[in-house]
Amino acid sequence: MTDTPPPALTDLLHAAVTAVGGVERDGQVTMAEAVAAAVDDKSHLLVQAGTGTGKSLGYLVPALAHGERVVVATATLALQRQLVERDLPRTVAALKPLLRREPQFAMLKGRSNYLCLHRLHEGVPQDDEEGLFDPFEAAAPTSKLGQDLLRMRDWADETETGDRDGLTPGVSDRAWGQVSVSSRECLGATRCAYGAECFAEAARERAKLADVVVTNHALLAIDAIEGTPVLPGHEVLIIDEAHELVSRVTGVATGELTPGSVNRAVKRAARLVNEKAADALMSASEGFERIMELALPGRLEPIPEDLLYVLAALRDACRQVITSLGDTRDKSVQDEDAVRKQALAAVENVHDVSERLVSASEYDVVWCDRHDRYGASLRVAPLSVSGLLREKLFTERSVVLTSATLKLGGDFNGVAASLGLAAEGTAGEEQAPWKGIDVGSPFDYRKQGILYVARHLSPPGRDAGRADMLDELAELIEAAGGRTLGLFSSMRGAQAAAEAMRERLKNPVLLQGEETLGELIRAFAEDAETCLFGTLSLWQGVDVPGSNCQLVVMDRIPFPRPDDPLMSARQKSVEEHGGNGFMAVAATHAALLMAQGAGRLIRASGDRGVVAVLDPRLANARYGGFLRASMPDLWYTTDRNQVRRSLAAIDAAAKA
Repeated sequence: MTDTPPPALTDLLHAAVTAVGGVERDGQVTMAEAVAAAVDDKSHLLVQAGTGTGKSLGYLVPALAHGERVVVATATLALQRQLVERDLPRTVAALKPLLRREPQFAMLKGRSNYLCLHRLHEGVPQDDEEGLFDPFEAAAPTSKLGQDLLRMRDWADETETGDRDGLTPGVSDRAWGQVSVSSRECLGATRCAYGAECFAEAARERAKLADVVVTNHALLAIDAIEGTPVLPGHEVLIIDEAHELVSRVTGVATGELTPGSVNRAVKRAARLVNEKAADALMSASEGFERIMELALPGRLEPIPEDLLYVLAALRDACRQVITSLGDTRDKSVQDEDAVRKQALAAVENVHDVSERLVSASEYDVVWCDRHDRYGASLRVAPLSVSGLLREKLFTERSVVLTSATLKLGGDFNGVAASLGLAAEGTAGEEQAPWKGIDVGSPFDYRKQGILYVARHLSPPGRDAGRADMLDELAELIEAAGGRTLGLFSSMRGAQAAAEAMRERLKNPVLLQGEETLGELIRAFAEDAETCLFGTLSLWQGVDVPGSNCQLVVMDRIPFPRPDDPLMSARQKSVEEHGGNGFMAVAATHAALLMAQGAGRLIRASGDRGVVAVLDPRLANARYGGFLRASMPDLWYTTDRNQVRRSLAAIDAAAKA
């Protein structure tokens, strides 16, 4: 009897697309074939797949067909939900008869995303009390915090996953902090009275049994950096929204010290160690607080002597506390294991960051931040994460990276370099080969949209109050009849523009920060005359197909701030190695954001509209061509009258 040959990839894809009610796209087929080839020969692949390609099925189908375990990491919650609640269940059901097996899938997040039953039932270690206190008793039942806590107690009895994102409506970080623990604070399943019922442990067990594990970039970074495997072993890693990966990994690899966090560590440890150790930590903490009161914001290059002295004292005092935490048994402390574990986590964090700051690696950037509300903080971040990614991500498995924006200035090399990959086609012995493909978009960008650069405006200066830019913005919004998403490079710019437009126009203007983001986007999508203004999260997070978003305006090219310590350090480093720091760092950062921002316009095949950039440098400066080549291929003009006529015609068609 002959073995039945495996089903063809095109048949599997057809079944999956039909099951999710989609339409097969040429780009999706090309992508699926490229992913299957990369997985088979254990190479790496970068895929640029425009909006509407159906890229999640483009990688899920070949991954499920391959049969080995696959980890899919995404940047946003929305995509994780879409994969686990919609795409995977339907795809698995459609492929089951063809594959003759039913692939299992699971979601896995960091421990603090799951409800901790020990915290819920036994209480929270309190900084200045002995033992634990019950937040449910401490919070007034009439307060918002009290109501949230009572709601979570009820929810704990009915939830199957304990996943914070399953709690609707959600709760504040403060409320969630009362019922969750970080991995460092966790007692461990074997030592915890609730270990057998633990939601985080159950999620890990499900992941071990699954063929596809959906996670986020942050957990992927923790898995890579900390060396303690959180994710189960896997043959294939697929990174969606891959343009976000470098900044998410940088975030996880950044350490922070504040007088508040040091003070909390002191309070938590004080009752659990001998007097000598407690006093040493207290006096080091006071020294750190005094010096931070005077600290000015900006990069510390090198770290001043007096600050180094204080950090060394802090590190040594933490080491002493960590050693003596094991000795002291305080009879008055209830549930000592939990209290001790939380104290240890807080002190270890202060120790590790102090140690890193004192040893001052040339590969780290150190700076001071000042926040109106939270005061001063000291931060340390890696100058580059490319070496880390090359070593930790690309050695053991086949990696597929995909996004609508991976080609900057016309090729993949800029993004590849930030990920630690050599230029395409030049991989050495150290590196597995990779290739980049652009599978295009089902949209006809040149027919559906216009890229307008307001060449006649004055270039943006340091102040937010560009009068000619505000005049231009008002005229464009009037021509479009509202329907405008305003993307600003700073919150100050967004606020100034919103104030000006509210005075001049009848159209309602929504402003980020005045309501939750989800609520703002919903209100914008429901009313054609409304405008929505905001900053960074709107450049990437808005999906409003149809006629209610027909004008996307960018106030200026979103270069990083010149005083951004990490970006300027990265730029300087590239220059010291003979490269063009401005193009490699600042222009690449701006290109990614502009590509993402312009992608807000055309979300469906019937969409029409204009992306207007109110910064003449996009037309006039030498780097303008690089930035334009990174954006969707819209029809390009600098003719202001032509654009007003087009917007008026699009508005009239939408009303008709």
